[in-house]
Amino acid sequence: MKAIVCVKQVPDTSGKVAVNPDGTLNRASMATIINPDDKNAVEAALKLKDEAGCKVVVVTMGPPPAQGMLRELLAMGADEAVLVSAREFGGSDTFATSQILAAAIKKIGLEDDDVVFCGRQAIDGDTAQVGSQIAEKLNIPQISYAADIKKEGSTVTVKRMLEDGYMTIQAKTPCLITCIKELNLPRYMSIKGIMGCYSKPVEVYDYNALKDDPLIDPATIGLKGSPTNIFKSFTPPQKGQGKMLEGADMAACEELAAALQKKHII
Repeated sequence: MKAIVCVKQVPDTSGKVAVNPDGTLNRASMATIINPDDKNAVEAALKLKDEAGCKVVVVTMGPPPAQGMLRELLAMGADEAVLVSAREFGGSDTFATSQILAAAIKKIGLEDDDVVFCGRQAIDGDTAQVGSQIAEKLNIPQISYAADIKKEGSTVTVKRMLEDGYMTIQAKTPCLITCIKELNLPRYMSIKGIMGCYSKPVEVYDYNALKDDPLIDPATIGLKGSPTNIFKSFTPPQKGQGKMLEGADMAACEELAAALQKKHII
């Protein structure tokens, strides 16, 4: 039994977002982090490993430096890591990315008792589309917004978080589950894990490794094969400094009312 986790290295949006002249993100000049929701997905897989003794494989699509992120996940407790990296994959939107990741998961080997975990969404795109599209292309059930997960044999029981409550769903494996931050608290890397992470394998899948899969069609991967493109990315302008009114007398009330009327709030 395996738990396969799809993770993404994303720009650290807590700092300034760098933008190229053409409006695209300048990822090379920005610090990167592990996508927060993906860490919850990794923790879900590691918890399943603790309970059932399964193997945890983490997979990401990105440039060669993403191996550093994979090493962090190996230090957390993952057993194997796969980096999907090739120039042919560059510029992929969610549709093309899901094509490539689905092909990578098939190459890793998806068996009857396996579970694929994804984060709910990535903080750079916020689309929440890739996980669902991977499940569709693998032709397996998917359960999104998981707030609690239990696995018994070939059945998973998931409590989904909705806007106004919860829904409990059962599905047969193999299946795909997208995880939210309320699901768990991701563990830290251990000293033993850090010392041993470089002895664990990180396999690289390039274009040649996946090209024989029917999903890897040059017409549906990379920038040319992406039906959607980012028109422009920009840093929102900072709001001006607010004005504080002190006092509770009539003069302060009149000043507040005048300011609100000027802005057409009242």
